Amino acid sequence: MPRSRASRVDATLLSLARRLVARADESWPLSTLAAEFGLSPSAFQRRFTAVIGLSPKALQDAARLGRLKSALKAGSRVTDAILEAGFGSTSRVYGEAPRDLGMTLSAYRDGAAGELIHWVVRETRLGWLAMAATARGVCFAQFGESPSTLEAELAREFPKATRVESVASSASSDAPDPKEDARAQLDAWIAALDAHLSRAAPAPALPLDLRGTAFQMRVWRFLQGIPLGETRSYADVAQAIGAPKATRAVGTACGANRVAVLVPCHRVLRGDGGLGGYRWGLERKRALLDAERASGG
Repeated sequence: MPRSRASRVDATLLSLARRLVARADESWPLSTLAAEFGLSPSAFQRRFTAVIGLSPKALQDAARLGRLKSALKAGSRVTDAILEAGFGSTSRVYGEAPRDLGMTLSAYRDGAAGELIHWVVRETRLGWLAMAATARGVCFAQFGESPSTLEAELAREFPKATRVESVASSASSDAPDPKEDARAQLDAWIAALDAHLSRAAPAPALPLDLRGTAFQMRVWRFLQGIPLGETRSYADVAQAIGAPKATRAVGTACGANRVAVLVPCHRVLRGDGGLGGYRWGLERKRALLDAERASGG
């Protein structure tokens, strides 16, 4: 379609997206939405997804999930929070919440109460690095100015979880201790990541426990597939995940990444080749990229 008309359609789609978010508890049949634009349902969905970054249904789901999280944080009972968020039934919420929240609804409401998280901190070539993991995998890997600031950041992410700092374990006990096994595993994981950062060892392939919106997860999964030594632009990522108009949203998703290096948001650059932003500082981003290029990928 002509550029001027396409621009008007895109602006109207943005307005529609705001309505869908504001009235996420209402039913919006795809055929009805498509008719407003004189398009078939499939053509409308493709256009909407290209401009907004999510399909209408995914956008409503994300909006309801946001309301659910806010209600849970405010201390509402789980059933009440589900109703307040606009979900029509509890069965679907319970099926999807662990995937989107990384934990049960009640655990999220309680600040991850009952969640066991082991964590470790060590000094690397790029400064202090903390890594934390649940039974599912690494949920936190961040650079910081000191061990205390990293511990505080972890506490903000999981305020009521049981956070167990990993220390050098002794092999004095004959009986295996699952907690000691978990600590030893985490020690090995951060040692492997440190070796990658400090000595150009291969990047470790570790299990991850990623927690984000549906759009963020799409971005982070794509980032994990960018080969070592290569980069992509924010526009490249948006195009690759089927949301070519969502370049700015891709940048926001990169900034929300909690797992440094293992989800390599440092490999995403501005369209002109500039570094763009980086949650843990542009010097670290430049150092990471320089090291990966020097290693020959």
